[in-house]
Amino acid sequence: MNIIYIEYFPIFIFLIFSIILAFILYGLSYLLATHLPDTEKLTAYECGFDPFEDARNTFDVRFYLVAILFIIFDLEVTFLFPWAVSLGQLPILGFWTMTDFILELVIGFFYIWKIGALEWE
Repeated sequence: MNIIYIEYFPIFIFLIFSIILAFILYGLSYLLATHLPDTEKLTAYECGFDPFEDARNTFDVRFYLVAILFIIFDLEVTFLFPWAVSLGQLPILGFWTMTDFILELVIGFFYIWKIGALEWE
């Protein structure tokens, strides 16, 4: 029974080391950071709206469109990693199925490009 625990000992040491290092780095960043907010730090930098206004401001729908398109293509591209890793073990049907999937991604990308969904103006 002790042999099983001995095999996990390096993982336990690594886990303890990681936790201690995380606390040290977090503590050092808290101690060494300057805590003086100025007007430059408080300005809006992501979407262009002031951060402390009414939450019911009108929001341009193009932000949502770009975000949805990014999520769609980003999630679909994540299917490429397992396929690329196991490509040597896949039968020819797996290769052509993924080739069809990539082709559909490319057609979809050109379609949204053609209809102007990626244009900001």
